[in-house]
Amino acid sequence: MVYEAPKELVDKVYEAIEVAKATGKIRKGTNEATKFIEKGQAKFVAIAKDVNPPEITMHIPLLAEEKGVPCVQIPSKEELGAAAGLDVSTGSVVIVQEGEAKQLIKEISEKMKH
Repeated sequence: MVYEAPKELVDKVYEAIEVAKATGKIRKGTNEATKFIEKGQAKFVAIAKDVNPPEITMHIPLLAEEKGVPCVQIPSKEELGAAAGLDVSTGSVVIVQEGEAKQLIKEISEKMKH
């Protein structure tokens, strides 16, 4: 089950990715996300809703759920790419080491449970 982030949470997700990029470690792209979730190294996953065709990222929420990794869907692959520091869009980003984003990820995960 993929958790679709409400508007106020979307900004927190981008912020968590930006903070983790600066102080921890992130991986960009669906293949990387898949790899790190399977290895059990992912702490948090964000996937873009506007990926076309949707089959590209369809397996990620199931995999994340299986491994107990919070997985959130956000509206835009362009904004996801920008938050990850890319000039191009990306379908998914995985946070491998939270760095200073630990608290943000915790807050997002709490809201996902409600």
